Amino acid sequence: MALEIGDKIPNVLGIDADGNEVLASEFKGKKLVIYFYPKDNTPGCTAEACSLSNGYDELLHAGFAVVGVSKDSIASHRKFSDKYSLPFKLIADVDLMLNKEFGVWQEKRMCGRTYMGTVRTTFITDEEGYITHIIKKVDTKGAATQILDITK
Repeated sequence: MALEIGDKIPNVLGIDADGNEVLASEFKGKKLVIYFYPKDNTPGCTAEACSLSNGYDELLHAGFAVVGVSKDSIASHRKFSDKYSLPFKLIADVDLMLNKEFGVWQEKRMCGRTYMGTVRTTFITDEEGYITHIIKKVDTKGAATQILDITK
């Protein structure tokens, strides 16, 4: 079962690149962007992270906090975050609990091969943690602008 618009996100989101538990309640009073991406240091995922980093001040000004989620390890996230000086938390969802709860761990196809993977998706919540928007067709190079445009 996937989370949908109107659903409240779980409080326990996971462990960040510094090994700290991330709770949704930390962001109470802010709108939250939770973006799920397949893998650190791949072209599309790097473009998306850099777009959100470049637009971070605008997102903050609009009342948003940002959290990225992938199945990569804490160590991988730390390297990725440091390499691109990302100003937001990355959650290491190695057990896929969050991917499955949000419904983004799905069957994918590439080059005639079928496999399970993370479908790039962005969830946006209100200040109380209820999902207000779900972006399924993410513009990786313009992710920050896309978020700001649909939430105006």
